[in-house]
Amino acid sequence: MGSTCEMMSIWRRLSLFVLASALCSCPCRAEDSAMENIVTEKKAEESHRQDSADLLVFILLLTLTILTIWLFKHRRFRFLHETGLAMIYGLLVGVVLRYAIHVPSDMNNITLSCNVNASPATLLVNVSGKFYEYTLKGEISGSEVNDIQDNEMLRKVTFDPEVFFNILLPPIIFHAGYSLKRRHFFRNLGSILAYAFVGTVVSCFIIGLLMYGCVMLMKQIGHLGGDFFFTDCLFFGSIVSATDPVTVLAIFNELQVDADLYALLFGESVLNDAVAVVLSSSIIAYQPEGDNTHTFEAMAMLKSFGIFLGVFSGSFALGVATGVVTLFSLTPFHVTKFTKLRDFPLLETALFFLMSWSTFLLAEACGFTGVVAVLFCGMTQAHYTFNNLSPESQERTKQLFELLNFLAENFIFSYMGLTLFTFKNHVFNPIFIVGAFLAVFLGRAANIYPLSFLLNLGRKHKISPNFQHMMMFAGLRGAMTFALSIRDTATYARQMMFSTTLLVVFFTVWICGGGTTQMLSCQKIRVGVDTDQENFVSIGPDGVERRSTKQESAWFFRIWYNFDHNYLKPLLTHSGPPLTATFPACCGPLARCLTSPQAYENEEQLKDSDSDLILNDSDITLTYGDITVSTDATGAHTSGMPVGRVAVNSDEALDRELAFGDHELVIRGTRLVLPMDDSEPPLPLDSRRHRHKNETMS
Repeated sequence: MGSTCEMMSIWRRLSLFVLASALCSCPCRAEDSAMENIVTEKKAEESHRQDSADLLVFILLLTLTILTIWLFKHRRFRFLHETGLAMIYGLLVGVVLRYAIHVPSDMNNITLSCNVNASPATLLVNVSGKFYEYTLKGEISGSEVNDIQDNEMLRKVTFDPEVFFNILLPPIIFHAGYSLKRRHFFRNLGSILAYAFVGTVVSCFIIGLLMYGCVMLMKQIGHLGGDFFFTDCLFFGSIVSATDPVTVLAIFNELQVDADLYALLFGESVLNDAVAVVLSSSIIAYQPEGDNTHTFEAMAMLKSFGIFLGVFSGSFALGVATGVVTLFSLTPFHVTKFTKLRDFPLLETALFFLMSWSTFLLAEACGFTGVVAVLFCGMTQAHYTFNNLSPESQERTKQLFELLNFLAENFIFSYMGLTLFTFKNHVFNPIFIVGAFLAVFLGRAANIYPLSFLLNLGRKHKISPNFQHMMMFAGLRGAMTFALSIRDTATYARQMMFSTTLLVVFFTVWICGGGTTQMLSCQKIRVGVDTDQENFVSIGPDGVERRSTKQESAWFFRIWYNFDHNYLKPLLTHSGPPLTATFPACCGPLARCLTSPQAYENEEQLKDSDSDLILNDSDITLTYGDITVSTDATGAHTSGMPVGRVAVNSDEALDRELAFGDHELVIRGTRLVLPMDDSEPPLPLDSRRHRHKNETMS
């Protein structure tokens, strides 16, 4: 009994001791927790300030670039484009961040060694019963352990590669499709498709083969520090085959260079980016069976080719479908009586913007390529949806995407210069760099010259040698090449590709872009050409200036245009002829149901900017004063005029008439007024008759 009492007394004393200890320790633990919260909040505030300062650096870069661009335009200085200027400013800021700014080391940083076989992506650390989560940021060399704070600062100005693909690239690619001059684009559609598809694939394999030989040489002399397979060389060939002649095109637009040359370069660069993205994805998807995944296998190659076709066609279909969905979202059916969204231009513009941007994300989420989808979505929006927008929204959307394209493009080029010094895993190999420049040059030459020779065999208007030399010179690399190379820099091969790609972009933008004006003068390419002028000028044997309205169009586009102009545009938009005029008589009730009232109101107005693309001898009727000149299917001219008027039956007389005075072009009931040269005012009717009579008598 006594022992029991003693035991109870001991337990009572022990309980009191534990309780007293707990009461004594509670204030200490609460104080430690409060101090820890204060430290955490302080670090979060410092991180927020650092992030704000990093973004401020890029805002100041863009501001400085814009001010310098204004100065260059004011002084008409064309040697350096805005993109090259943005890269220079990025380089200067990168030098300052890398070598001039050092963050004081934090004494709380303690490095402990832990032997593990692999680096986990997420690490949980138990500190006195509390678990902390750490994420993997990357590998650093042993010499950089003491500079961990500086490395952290440089990492903060290094963006996630997905930022480029999901935020910066969509407005650039969409603007390319939305602002496309379809008139000149479709006139050269066959040549553009050949350069963009066949040329890009040829360039990819030429560069890949040459770089593989260069890698084998590096391996033989012991200058290769890691694995570099043939598929890596092909991947490098695909990303540097993406051209971005933004500098050259800006100068072309300012100087008003020949419209065909502009269309060939711009059209190739637009589709070329899309092909390069899909081609690089197909090369990554190349997976032969067996242990060695880098050997050649016919089935694996065919599978990659099938992936290329499937991804490109799927992305194309998704982009067009999204554009049509946007059209119906913004424009209710003609038979409904609901209030149209165009009555609220702000909401209309916002919906147009969001649905256009979502095309890119939807394609990426579905396993397709967002670049291809958003490009063709932009072309569809420009061709159909734009006609149904309110005038305010038409102006807003054009200005909005033009602004986003300008800011995103200059931001990317500024970031290129910055990453040359802030990226921590550069691999510069002189042999690889020299081989890359040589391969890029030969790959571009293999794209332009052989294809131009083959295309000229079937073209009426040949691609002249000086045009070919200019296209060869204008093969700049830019935003797309950089975005593809920075997307994956985990391996030794990808790090070497990224470092070399930066140098290729710098050289082409600064040297080739800066020498555009001199190259135009050297090749004697005419400038000051009105790209919107429908008729072109030629000098006859007698020295008389003649104008012709005949234009070359792709035969496939002529067929497509007839179907689109007569059925799709009247159905989807308010422009074009009413369906009641194009549908068969038996479909009259359906045509009246599907035709909007605006279509009847706009019947006399030409809203189709592509209607001039199918000019051929069998479609033209010219009305000049009291004279009507038309051509039949055989190309023979017929004319109708009052009695006593001199007949106009020859090509020379027709050209002479078109060279002076106003004239109208009537195509399938739609009237198109062709503007004449402002330098020569139209002659009075009596003067034209007298002049024509004198020329006929002579």
